[in-house]
Amino acid sequence: MLNRRTVLATGVSGVTGAIIALPLTAPLTALAQGRKDAVVLGMTLEPPSLDPTTSAASAIAEVVHYNIFETLTKINTDGSVAPLLAESWEVSPDLKTYTFKLRRGVKFQNGEPFTAATVKFAFDRSGSDKSSNKSKSTFASLTTQVVDDYTVVLLNKDIDPDLLFVLGQAPFAIVEPKSADRNASQPVGTGPYRLGSWNRGSAVLLTAWEGFRNPAAIKIKRASFRFISDPAAQVAALLAGDVDAFPRITNRGVAQFKSDPRFQVVIGGSRAKTILAINNARKPLDDLRVRRAIAAAIDRKAVIAAATEGYGVPIGSHYVPGAFGYVDTTGVNPYDPGKAIRLLAEAGVKTPLTLGMTLPPTPYARLGGEVIAAQLAKVGIIAKMENVEWAQWLSGTYGGKNYDLTVIAHVEPFDLNNFANPDYYWGYQSPAFNALFDQIKNTARPAERARLLGQAQRLLADDAVHAFLYQGQWVTVANKNLKGLWKDMPVFVNDISALSWS
Repeated sequence: MLNRRTVLATGVSGVTGAIIALPLTAPLTALAQGRKDAVVLGMTLEPPSLDPTTSAASAIAEVVHYNIFETLTKINTDGSVAPLLAESWEVSPDLKTYTFKLRRGVKFQNGEPFTAATVKFAFDRSGSDKSSNKSKSTFASLTTQVVDDYTVVLLNKDIDPDLLFVLGQAPFAIVEPKSADRNASQPVGTGPYRLGSWNRGSAVLLTAWEGFRNPAAIKIKRASFRFISDPAAQVAALLAGDVDAFPRITNRGVAQFKSDPRFQVVIGGSRAKTILAINNARKPLDDLRVRRAIAAAIDRKAVIAAATEGYGVPIGSHYVPGAFGYVDTTGVNPYDPGKAIRLLAEAGVKTPLTLGMTLPPTPYARLGGEVIAAQLAKVGIIAKMENVEWAQWLSGTYGGKNYDLTVIAHVEPFDLNNFANPDYYWGYQSPAFNALFDQIKNTARPAERARLLGQAQRLLADDAVHAFLYQGQWVTVANKNLKGLWKDMPVFVNDISALSWS
């Protein structure tokens, strides 16, 4: 039986601050089933902090995005964009000037008013030299002008038809100047929920904020996020009623819930690109033939079967089916172990070639990594697997670029710009891609933009920047009476304000 007080969790915070203990006992679930105003959600990973503007971890947004922090726009489950802190906007014909009319009467949870000056502070802060925001390059291309308290103008150096969507993502959360530096452990936003407690290694509790501008619309008053990394423990927690829903559950054991009338199983798409990332700056990985050999050694379908129990769609570049301008590039580097062996020989690589493979704590990475290592071994590449926690991955792999290979899902919808960033952890530098991406940024006509996006996908596939694996399909298992769950996941969020009990 699952011990409620010893739930397995991964992710090391490293963030200091006062912590209030949260008892993980039956009353939370009892509240959800009794008064129908509370919910317990399961999460595979614990966030390293609660500030989405300073850390790249997607688990942060799963807790705070649209719950504590809000953005100018809101992304819906179908990928459409709706007003949030901005009531309306106008876009210039050249797609470079955006004028936003802001919602009036909005306050932060510390009582400070939300105004155009707040937007300017938040955007200037995230685009500054000291910023660690993962979308820093986008902020750096924006100039924020205050017209009056409730009108703000964004001037974009580039053409970005997706900017309204981008502004609805977690890194673009509007933060308040006086509290911004403490948001990692004491987040202050304008959203319908505030932090109740954070019992590190176990759970986060959010409570409905009585000062929210429309409190009557919020049906769920208490939301607890339980961190359960072990797939068997996730299943046990659902079956025991310890959690009411597990969005993006590890796909082990999902089949049993499909035939259980107590549960609903929701299968949705995503913009996530799961890849075997390759450090292009390291020898011999700087040799195109070696990268192509790695890609040719990997059977994507076998990886999908092992890592996600089949919930995935193969991809051949850093783009997913359903996204604007998608082209199928899975045939560029198909599974061909014989070709992989020949390519290594052509590159002058003496086998066995030993490479490190850093694996973050997600089950898809650990399980997929084992299959990939076995496949690479068949062509003479020995992948020495190293399991690390998120703090190590973020500091050593992502931040320090100290790795050969790593399995990771990039969940951002529009992130081709990372391939034009010479400082990004991939170490990829291509004047041809930079020139092509510059064209994409400055092309307004949809047909021409789609054509250029297709070229970009083919170029990345031809360069074998990574071994591109699959588009993740996210599975949510929940109590059948819980309503308002997102189906598709254009961004990683758990929108508590949309939930209710029938």
